[in-house]
Amino acid sequence: MTVKEIQEEIACLKREKDICLLAHSYQAREIIEVADFSGDSYQLSVAAAKAPQKTVVMCGVKFMAETVKILSPEKTVLLANPAAGCPMAEQIDKELVLTIKEEEPDCLVVAYINTTADLKTVCDVCVTSSSAVKIVKKLPDKGILFIPDSNLGNYVAKQVPEKRIQMLKGGCPIHMAVTPLDVEDARIAFPDALLLVHPECTPDVVALADFVGSTSAIMDYAEKSSHNEFIIGTEISIVENLQYKCIGQDKRFYPLSKRLICPNMKITSLVDVLNCLRGDGGEEVILDDATIAAARGCIDKMIELG
Repeated sequence: MTVKEIQEEIACLKREKDICLLAHSYQAREIIEVADFSGDSYQLSVAAAKAPQKTVVMCGVKFMAETVKILSPEKTVLLANPAAGCPMAEQIDKELVLTIKEEEPDCLVVAYINTTADLKTVCDVCVTSSSAVKIVKKLPDKGILFIPDSNLGNYVAKQVPEKRIQMLKGGCPIHMAVTPLDVEDARIAFPDALLLVHPECTPDVVALADFVGSTSAIMDYAEKSSHNEFIIGTEISIVENLQYKCIGQDKRFYPLSKRLICPNMKITSLVDVLNCLRGDGGEEVILDDATIAAARGCIDKMIELG
């Protein structure tokens, strides 16, 4: 089968089986083209909750599918490729967080959305990369433990110096692999380009950027900017997606580093999606009621705080 034929069958199966297909922005273009919604992880879970379909297929990683299930417990949620995990989401041990909370009862635990459902059950509030600064500013003047991404935590701490924020050692291994030398090389190769980076990059890389923001914010900035050359400091798929979005605008996009490739995002193929919709692949996300209720608490707090 050709890519077009597979896409056409996926479109037919979605209609026949009343399925909502979600694709994270880091997915391959051929998957994004057949998705009902594409974007950042939390953005997708909100879209899924509002969608009329009773079955949702996530083309992304496991914690994203879990978040969909937390917000839509009545729906059947499938992960297109069961092997698609997230090292950062699994870095922090739940028992460690419980120990810290016991030792520091006034400490508020702020969890990046990139965490497992199980870990969310012991956290006070969830944040996304785009909402983290805003939400932390609104928290009471208590100690804050920011998990699991120390790079995003460091970025937030610099934007909100009045808060006492502590972090554990964790982060996205893909974004952490980028160095200031990569920035130097990219600036030499593309001297007229603006550097747009994700706050999951290390502080020394973030300090060199022209713009820092979430995946969606980076894409929005590049699309609306009057500038026409950009170095993209996040997963390499965003370079491709921006190239498609900006055809005819005379804009050029370059990856900050060839190492910005997430194998967990790349593991899901168009054929995986097809097999999942046929009922021959994928994996259903099962969460018990207690986990859903406890994990939902920190997400509801995020919504409350804006």
